[in-house]
Amino acid sequence: MRKGLSSFLVGAIGLGAYVALRKSSPAQPYSFRDQTVVITGGSRGLGLLLAQEFALEGANLVIMARDAHELELAAQKLRDLGAEVYTVCGNIGDEQHAQQLIEKSMMAFDHIDVLINNAGVIKAGPVEHMTAADWQEAIAVHVYGPLYTMLAVRPYMQAQGGGRIVNIASIGGKIAVPHLLPYCTSKFALVGLSDGMRVELAKDNILVTTVCPGLMRTGSHTEALFKGQHEQEYTLFSMLDTSPVTSVDARHAAHQIVEACRKGSPALTISLQAQVATLMHNLFPDLSDQTLKVANQFLPKASNSAGDITRVGWEIQAEYDI
Repeated sequence: MRKGLSSFLVGAIGLGAYVALRKSSPAQPYSFRDQTVVITGGSRGLGLLLAQEFALEGANLVIMARDAHELELAAQKLRDLGAEVYTVCGNIGDEQHAQQLIEKSMMAFDHIDVLINNAGVIKAGPVEHMTAADWQEAIAVHVYGPLYTMLAVRPYMQAQGGGRIVNIASIGGKIAVPHLLPYCTSKFALVGLSDGMRVELAKDNILVTTVCPGLMRTGSHTEALFKGQHEQEYTLFSMLDTSPVTSVDARHAAHQIVEACRKGSPALTISLQAQVATLMHNLFPDLSDQTLKVANQFLPKASNSAGDITRVGWEIQAEYDI
């Protein structure tokens, strides 16, 4: 029975590959003018840069974030570019909020053409200071949030004949980076969810793109969360996050993502560093594993009970500035 099932799966995959090769052709690029683009985490960082790119293309925008004041500031910047903007304040990890985002977007513009799942949370520190709640928070934002929005938007995109979805994962969704375990766990799951949705939703002409950026200079170090030896963790993270050697220009990354969305590309890995690291990890997993183990030896060690407290980057930076 098991052998028969295996043979069936192999045959099905082979047939699918043959049909794909016969029919495959690059998706025709299209204009975003007058299209409705919904972006989670759209009030700052990469999300806002993506919104600006789409605004310059003439798209209608819906941006979601938790901070109402930040949302309104971002919306005004986008309106100054000539875009029509609707804001939704809420937590994407809450299923009701995610569903309301899609419903309100439909009420505002009658159609949703592009969904960008960009909202994120990053917490750095050794595993000794991480709790189950840290994993739950990361998974809520990076996995359940995109799942909720994709399930909610699918019927609308299906009814209108198709659409595009972009899920912003991370190089941390391909390589488990030390001191970022909750983040990497959730991003690995998002990569799997996004890749699986691409296959399942293709029949509805819904094109799903999985994006795995490396570090980007978005200023995210000030909004990141830290545990353990807070100052050392923050200093290391901010150095990597702001250096041109280890990170890429966020505006350039945003442009690449928009182009991948336009083409309906299945996947995009941003930055040469991330591409090389992924290739090395896939080709030489033992070497990659040993390299990460050695790197972990040089990272800040676990602290005392004070390290269990979560601190925000800007709060730590403020102490430096005093």
